[in-house]
Amino acid sequence: MKGKILLLVGLGVGYVLGTRAGREKYDQMKAAALKFWNDPRVQKRVDDAQEFVKDKAPDVAEFLADGAKTVVSKVSGSKAPAATTASRKPTTSSRSTTSKPATRTTTTKK
Repeated sequence: MKGKILLLVGLGVGYVLGTRAGREKYDQMKAAALKFWNDPRVQKRVDDAQEFVKDKAPDVAEFLADGAKTVVSKVSGSKAPAATTASRKPTTSSRSTTSKPATRTTTTKK
């Protein structure tokens, strides 16, 4: 359903940008879009979507934070996320400094 809506929006935008029919067609399309947007059924769906996002946002943020901690712990090789964050910052700086000359040296040798 989302794909169909995006297709219709894309076709509408393409028509507006590509047409030479003028202001009259644009005004007709704008009026139809506003009529659609202001329809109570559409606004009900918009409100439902906003409520859903507000309810799920904290869960998604927690899920992403946990996933990021897992990735960091796997990359650094440690089990404790708190130690990983503290040890990673200096390591990243030294790796960045170390890796740049090493890359240049390796590139120069080839």
